[in-house]
Amino acid sequence: MVENPHQPTCNQPVEPHALVKETRSRPPYSPAVPSAAQRQAQLRDGVEYLEGYVRPTRKLLAAEEWAAPSALLPDIGQASFGPPPDPAETVHGPDDRAQVSDTTSYPWRVHASLLITANDSSTWLGTAWFISAQTLATAGHCVYINNSGVPGRDGWVRSIQVMPGRDGDKLPYGFVTSTVFHAAAGWTDSGDENYDYAALVIPTDLGNTTGWLGLGTWPDAALLATIGNISGYPCDKPNGTEWFASRQISSVTPTKVYYDIDTAGGQSGSAVYRDVDGERYSVAIHAYGGNTVNSGTRITPEVYDNLSSWSA
Repeated sequence: MVENPHQPTCNQPVEPHALVKETRSRPPYSPAVPSAAQRQAQLRDGVEYLEGYVRPTRKLLAAEEWAAPSALLPDIGQASFGPPPDPAETVHGPDDRAQVSDTTSYPWRVHASLLITANDSSTWLGTAWFISAQTLATAGHCVYINNSGVPGRDGWVRSIQVMPGRDGDKLPYGFVTSTVFHAAAGWTDSGDENYDYAALVIPTDLGNTTGWLGLGTWPDAALLATIGNISGYPCDKPNGTEWFASRQISSVTPTKVYYDIDTAGGQSGSAVYRDVDGERYSVAIHAYGGNTVNSGTRITPEVYDNLSSWSA
């Protein structure tokens, strides 16, 4: 185990950033700023409004010229963890996810489909979301592969093509390639899932066009009273389409957030976010499926500080 598992690491030589200490909340941003009433109308009882989506009320469970890829590619999680679990382990009961039909509106355009190229040239899928003009947050295993057992595959990935608001073969904001990645030493050195979070930096300020989600830390009681929202790009749906689901947070630990929100491979790196007075704040980074609940890396003060310091 590394001495400080939250120690920032990067695949490129970078100037050190001063860590944010004076606050634990960064606001979201949308280029077209809606009124408070409009923001609240888009979030009903803490759930994103998406036509046709009904949040389930089942009993909570415990703890260059380029085109979007048309081939069915595997989830990046398989690179570090092997074959995915049975779909029943990530979709619990009836599949509650709904497809996002207009990926060009906020907040849907904040979420990006990732085409990840590993060191051995294998390609994988994942999800990320904007946290600033040039930075997206994602799972650590989307940028750094551990324990694949394949020669030449482990370590920092080679590149990631970022496609915000992707809708199948449509790329309303084009794509941009990232080769600058940040992660925590607890993930890169040890593969510890408690530190499975990361950021990728793009060479343009595309986030000023898409907007971004806020970041925040909250105590256990606040999170347990929270509705979690997840939108991303699952591999079990039509290629490159964005899907959303929402449910109440089930349980928390000091480093993880658990929820019975339906997800699938390909959604690794999706934001788990909440409504705060009509604004959207991320509380975790989705990373894992399970038998009864799925889970993400909790945005703790340490995670918050790293994501903030990595933001450009």
